[in-house]
Formats: sequence, C-alpha cells, structure tokens
Amino acid sequence: MTEDVVGALGLLALGTRLKRIGERLQADTDQIISESGLGISAGRYPYLASLDRLGPLTIGELAEAVGVSQPGATRSVHVLLRQGLVESEASEEDQRRRIVRLSGEGRRLVEVGKRDIWPRVEAAVASLCADLDGPLLGQLAAIEEGLAEAPLARRADGRGKMAGAA
Repeated sequence: MTEDVVGALGLLALGTRLKRIGERLQADTDQIISESGLGISAGRYPYLASLDRLGPLTIGELAEAVGVSQPGATRSVHVLLRQGLVESEASEEDQRRRIVRLSGEGRRLVEVGKRDIWPRVEAAVASLCADLDGPLLGQLAAIEEGLAEAPLARRADGRGKMAGAA
C-alpha cells in the first residue's frame, strides 16, 4: 500500500487533510441522498436550509450564511434555479441585487431533508465521531479510518461501527 503522505505531513497538510475528509463526508452524504431518490447534491442542501431558516436572502447574505464566497454562492444558486428549487427576483430597493427564496419544490426538499435525510446524516456523523479523544491529528486519523471501515450510508442504517469499537 502507498504511504499516506498527507497524513504523514501532520499539521503541514492540515488543510488538505480537512478537505479530503470533507470531500469524503460529502460523497457519503450524496449516497444517502441518492438512496432517498432526490436529485440534489449534499453541497446544495445548506443553501436550501439557509433559505428555510432565514427566509429570502440576497446572494451575498446567502454566501455569508453558508460560509462560501459570493461567486461560489452565485454558481450554486444558478444550479438551484435550473433545478427549480429556488426563485430569484430583483430587490425592490436595488434592482442590481437579487433576492433568492425557496420555491415550492425547494420547500418540499427541505421538509424531506429534515424528516428523512438530515437525521440519518447527523446520526451517522455522531457515530463516526463518538469515540474521538485526544490530539486533533489522532482524531482526524480516527475519522478517516472510521470512514474507510464504514461509510456514512452504512452508519446511517446502523450497520457501521467505529474502528476499535466493540
């Protein structure tokens, strides 16, 4: 087996390691969403959740709520518009600003998410992190090992265990 250079570099490659973990978590969450028959990616759900929680927002406000750049939020909103999950209109105060809100289908996906998907993902991540203790790098290694042993989809169904768990 090839050496895990990113893991071996420790704190020097922390950003890369966190990105690797994030990509794995997103891919596993995408699988859970796909099993539910919904045509949305895990990376788009935070936008819908923000609009559900905060109401209509400008692109800038939505970017801030999700914690991404404004160009990133703009790209995601365009995808959500094409999917019919959000609606956008010019602000009454400033025609240059766009106000984004959930469409009826977007509200339906949020409700399905709240009821069927989000609890499964949250429980799976809680299962993955339940036995973490000690220094950060050790915890990251345990998360990665846990994901290799049982992806979130298996954990969401109660079929996965943490590495070393009885």
